Amino acid sequence: MEDNSSPAEIIRRLEERLLHPHVRHSAMEVAALLADDFIEIGSAGRVFTKQQVIEALQDEEPVLVSITDFHLRSLSPEITLVTYRASKHSASKDTAVVSLRSSLWQKVAGRWQMIFHQGTVLQEE
Repeated sequence: MEDNSSPAEIIRRLEERLLHPHVRHSAMEVAALLADDFIEIGSAGRVFTKQQVIEALQDEEPVLVSITDFHLRSLSPEITLVTYRASKHSASKDTAVVSLRSSLWQKVAGRWQMIFHQGTVLQEE
């Protein structure tokens, strides 16, 4: 079955997959979505590799994350910049954390993979 979705729809679905607790706890699913040379700059300025992110997500508390203000900018046919606002809700802490996020996605051999991500916390409620 052919997927006639726009690049923006495809990338948004991939971003949402990476935010889903079930996917985040699956090393195999996260590994498939992140490029081998993936780099993340965390909210405290620390740099993480693909393997470090996969390991950290294994112990992460499940949270609900919603996306708003989603914007996609095509930098080339194979590179896309995504920016959005994420609201992370933790039931156990009864808090919400709002952050600005940006990701670079690269299409290799017909498949999109995230090559870079950064999140900046705006507020904790």
